[in-house]
Amino acid sequence: MYCNVYVPQLQHAGGLLGYVQRQLGLPIASTAPLGKITDAFSAAMRGFARDHQVPWVDFVKGQRKDDVMHEHLARFDREEGVLFIGRAQEKTRVFRTERRRDAHGDSYPWIVRTTGVVNQFYVYAVDRDFGPFFLKFCSYFPYNAKLCLNGHEWAKRQAVQAGIAFTALDNGFATCADPAAVQAICDRFGPEQIDALLRKWLAILPHPFTAADRAAGYRYDIAVWQAEFSLTQVLDRPISGRVFFEQVIRDNLDAGRPDQVALIFDRQLKRTGPRATPGPFRTRVITEGVTPSLHIDYKHTKIKQYHNCDARSHAMSEYVGLEVQPMLKT
Repeated sequence: MYCNVYVPQLQHAGGLLGYVQRQLGLPIASTAPLGKITDAFSAAMRGFARDHQVPWVDFVKGQRKDDVMHEHLARFDREEGVLFIGRAQEKTRVFRTERRRDAHGDSYPWIVRTTGVVNQFYVYAVDRDFGPFFLKFCSYFPYNAKLCLNGHEWAKRQAVQAGIAFTALDNGFATCADPAAVQAICDRFGPEQIDALLRKWLAILPHPFTAADRAAGYRYDIAVWQAEFSLTQVLDRPISGRVFFEQVIRDNLDAGRPDQVALIFDRQLKRTGPRATPGPFRTRVITEGVTPSLHIDYKHTKIKQYHNCDARSHAMSEYVGLEVQPMLKT
């Protein structure tokens, strides 16, 4: 699961202006005063890595971050802690101040939302209850973040704590001694656990907003940006999984039609009139190499179905993944 972590009232120019004027007490409409906060936050990240002897990694273009994570995870010998902090420059939406002129030719500052290439801090860590995860912080105001976690890893760790024997897959369980107990564990997983993980690590890691900011209501909220669900099938041969998924594609070629989309999202769609539901409504079959995937588009949401092979099981466990990516607009 990939989640947006953001301060709701700071996602628009008016909210930023209110923060500068009311919270910082500055009677100007400019992003310039926020530079000190950015510098302090960046220094705090460096200081945290230094004080806690956490490795610092400057990612290079084309480097797979997951590969770096697995290298550090293989050497990690504690139950919980930060694996490393990585820094990458990425394009993202930020606020800028531009000069405009009024009808008399006098200039004035104006805050606009634009894009820029800025530093992103990737904090890769291991949690006692969730296992490996990462938090990615943007180093620029409003310091939005993303939380990436795996619910399967949470379930496995709960099963270990409950003393339930199992054979692990990358995403799921191949076998377990008590299926009913494992199902009960999975049924407990919800927003409370995810929110608790976020709050716990926000209290551990450097925070861009002060205690006074948080007391004034400038607190991080969390929303699902991308979720992935898997239907695990343990098969005797890899070819069996591919044959199964090819049939899934044939059975779902019409899933992008308006009547089918209405069923999937439980929404009434209007195809004509001034308030027609925006499209496109379509199903696409995309072949990357030899592995096909089924894509459905609806408004700002994308659904992708694909077939994958689990590398941890000699029984050639395969699963069909359903990836839902709602594009959050704030």
